[in-house]
Amino acid sequence: MTQYALALILGYLLGSVPFGFLITRAAGLGDVRTIGSGNIGATNVLRTGRRDIAALTLILDAGKGAVAVLIASMLWGYDFALIAGVAAFFGHIFPVWLGFKGGKGVATYVGILLALNWVVGLIFCATWLLILFAQRYSSLAALTAAATAPMFAFAFSGVQLTWVTAILSIVLFITHRENIVRLARGTESKVGGKKNAGQS
Repeated sequence: MTQYALALILGYLLGSVPFGFLITRAAGLGDVRTIGSGNIGATNVLRTGRRDIAALTLILDAGKGAVAVLIASMLWGYDFALIAGVAAFFGHIFPVWLGFKGGKGVATYVGILLALNWVVGLIFCATWLLILFAQRYSSLAALTAAATAPMFAFAFSGVQLTWVTAILSIVLFITHRENIVRLARGTESKVGGKKNAGQS
């Protein structure tokens, strides 16, 4: 039980580091929560006009998920790495440091998958990029990749990762519920297009 608790704490604490918030503050760009959607993820950080800062946020948000998984795996094994990964995902979405209001979880999901099973992680990334280039909707790309992740996890890993990806994907759909409504209405912003206020 101690190891389970430690894996949860490790994952949550690493996942809850709000890189988007910290980096934009350090760069003198103010509080990213006051612009766009108020989200601390890379998509909203991009609205500061700094692509380099947004890219760094993306890398670090993915990295913290991967690090949580790798540390837990080295210390306690694969089962605990799964727990740490899930905890990191929830830490990113619900960081205690920011009143439990964080990002939507896509980048952290990617990092977790790459660390747990690089094949499934790369397929997730490829699916995301394919839909993004074809449709130019970042949210649709993320949702499609998340929806198919459990199937690829089952094919290339097994039941354990399938359950984990199913949980993460369901939560990711919940965090994107407003995007889903806009996609259905045809009002979602496209990548490279004009952003509507409050969108993420």
